[in-house]
Amino acid sequence: MNKPTSNTPTKNPNLPTEDMEEIGFSLVGNNLNPMMLSYEFLTSSGIVPRSWELAKEPVTSQRMSQIYFQNGVSIVAQPGVVNFVEGVNGRNLEELHCANIALEYVTKLPHAEYQRLNTNPKIIVPFGDNEPDGARKFITGVLLNTGSWKEFGKAPVQASLNLSYQLEQSILNLSINEAKIQLPNKMSLSALLFAGSFNYNLPEEDDNTKLDKLTAYIKLWQEDMKTFRQVVKQKFLQTPVNSQQSLFSSL
Repeated sequence: MNKPTSNTPTKNPNLPTEDMEEIGFSLVGNNLNPMMLSYEFLTSSGIVPRSWELAKEPVTSQRMSQIYFQNGVSIVAQPGVVNFVEGVNGRNLEELHCANIALEYVTKLPHAEYQRLNTNPKIIVPFGDNEPDGARKFITGVLLNTGSWKEFGKAPVQASLNLSYQLEQSILNLSINEAKIQLPNKMSLSALLFAGSFNYNLPEEDDNTKLDKLTAYIKLWQEDMKTFRQVVKQKFLQTPVNSQQSLFSSL
């Protein structure tokens, strides 16, 4: 195992600076209409348990529909796409609901002419309160290393990095950006946002074959999440992957 670099985020035991994680699924299809996404439809069809309580009043319109639940699951639909998102909140992957909700949605709406699935994990890595520019320095000083391009303009350059990896069954697109975490005491912490997207294109075949493929791809989400953790922790942060680490909800 490689040793952490000197720019690896440090932790202050007095601040909640554990990594934050999120998992999401984007279903892309020709016949996905935001007006179809309503609390009544989700509960009456069995996609969402009736016991789930709303976190806020749902919004349903032709341009966008949004439903947020108190357990941290959110469902947002726009023309041609519906997104399912859930914060990890320190739980084991087996305890999360989001993938099962996406599977139920596909089962209840099999004729949406699905074209693609994106499995979207995120990890936010905070720096300590003594490293206000930690994220910027990590991107420009570690990932991008040296160069005169950094010394231009009247303020420190803001940086992000976009990468694409060809995997066995999908393409992993990964973006690395600076972020800020707002704490309850009005402090803010510098953080790195690693946002991934495993892209699965569906074959131009009959609906049954396409649905079988889509279902199989959704069920790969735990392997995708583990792969994403490995890439972020070992390849970029050069720290061990600990699947049992304490995590809390995403921003």
